[in-house]
Amino acid sequence: MTLAATELEAERSDLIAMLDKNRYFLRHTTRDLTDEQARARTTVSELTRSPRRTGKRTWPRWQEHFRLLDDETLAGALAEYDQAAAATDEFVAVLPDLNAAQPLPSAPWFPPGEHWSARRVLMHIIAKTAQHVGHADIIRESIDGAKSMG
Repeated sequence: MTLAATELEAERSDLIAMLDKNRYFLRHTTRDLTDEQARARTTVSELTRSPRRTGKRTWPRWQEHFRLLDDETLAGALAEYDQAAAATDEFVAVLPDLNAAQPLPSAPWFPPGEHWSARRVLMHIIAKTAQHVGHADIIRESIDGAKSMG
């Protein structure tokens, strides 16, 4: 293995390790919650579930993607999360170059024509996961006083 390949593998390993640390704390925050507690709305905002990309995006339908619905379970939501995590890890493992860039989708929050490298996308996922771990910790503490740490 060349030095460049070794460095790429080390960088991939470090990035995935940081993401895994945050994934662990997100799962740890949900420990021992019942489905009813996981459905609880403890804030003004809908913060209980990550959006899934299904169907037409009308506002009421979009809001449903942030809730654990009555026919869903926390275990099922965590299984979906684990599948997405595994797919992300597999994708990162086969990327030939973390500098490879793709255009961002057209959206009001992205400047037109902006591109992000695979590295930047992965760092964004790490940052957003860490941010949501903090949110989850606040929500969990408001449900039953448990904390992720401390």
